[in-house]
Amino acid sequence: MAVSVRGLYFITTLFLGSFFGSIFMLGPVLPLMLFSPAWYRWITDRIIATWFTLPVSLLELVFGVKVVITGDGFIPGERSVIIMNHRTRLDWMFLWCCLLRYSYLRLEKICLKATLKIVPGFGWAMQVACFVFIHRRWEVDKKHLANMLDYFCDIREPLQLLLFPEGTDLTENTRAKSDVYAVQNNLPKVEYVLHPRTTGFTFIVERLRKGDNLDAVHDITVAYPKNIPQTEHHLIMGQFPREIHFHVRRYPVSSLPASSSELESWCQERWAEKEVRLRDFYSSQPRGFDRDGVALVPPCKSELRVALIKAASLLYWSSFVAFCFIGLWLWAPFRLYALVMIGVYTALHKLFGGLELVELACHRYWKSTHSDVAENQKRLDGKAQ
Repeated sequence: MAVSVRGLYFITTLFLGSFFGSIFMLGPVLPLMLFSPAWYRWITDRIIATWFTLPVSLLELVFGVKVVITGDGFIPGERSVIIMNHRTRLDWMFLWCCLLRYSYLRLEKICLKATLKIVPGFGWAMQVACFVFIHRRWEVDKKHLANMLDYFCDIREPLQLLLFPEGTDLTENTRAKSDVYAVQNNLPKVEYVLHPRTTGFTFIVERLRKGDNLDAVHDITVAYPKNIPQTEHHLIMGQFPREIHFHVRRYPVSSLPASSSELESWCQERWAEKEVRLRDFYSSQPRGFDRDGVALVPPCKSELRVALIKAASLLYWSSFVAFCFIGLWLWAPFRLYALVMIGVYTALHKLFGGLELVELACHRYWKSTHSDVAENQKRLDGKAQ
């Protein structure tokens, strides 16, 4: 299958935007992490959100992808855990089309494989974004998850954490493994989803609830009625989805079960519902979650505003990438700064495991320092009395 010019344009534009953005937009902000991790997080979340609009603008404006959103919708700005079926390896990126309309992209964090953080450009931006990297070994991931979630609770920055309880995308191979898991655990075999692993989900919900940093769980079902790009390779081949359908169910935190075992059962029930919902979706004509094709809750942004954001994003990032190439070509200090920043990202990953871990260490330092100061002040006040 031949490489598509459209596909190469899409992947190359995203890579160059993340690569140059990490160096020239995020790079100057990195020192702030050492002095105020909370302010660093506030600023970088908003910078990174501008890049999140780029895939949306390319998919919808350039390649004509249609987005259909039905169901409950979001309450803008609320703190939530987003759980979604993992139909393709690209669902996390396609979800930005939904969040741009119904929420704020700056709030989103993603649980994803730790190996992705080493990718130049994309991986650097993910580290700065403080995504939650996991190794799929619970004894390792549990401590890291606890540290990350406690940090988000401490700084009180609203958070929408995207989690794929299935752990991987749906393929013939992963479906066969899911069938084996179903037999071993006396569960029914499924066709349109994989059986979820509930340990991480219950831990995240309980930790955020304990830290008073959770308003709701958003259960999103994604489906592709006409073309399913399973991997990045399909995009390079030019196989973009014609339509992306999202069905949103919102569960307030007050409605969630209290115990871990009940939360596990609750998650499994949602996946059983997804199986039925997706079977109905793919067997109906025309394909859709709702025959009327409308959301019960209106988006927080009008389609005119969304169109303006997409147009501005495409114009900005095209100009920004062009400016970076011109700067590298004409100015030696520009080239030197780029080389220094590449060295910084590489060194911080080699020495500390990634920028998000450095950010956590800085937060722990300042938290400990402020705690010591408060304790000393309390001691002095006691003596004065």
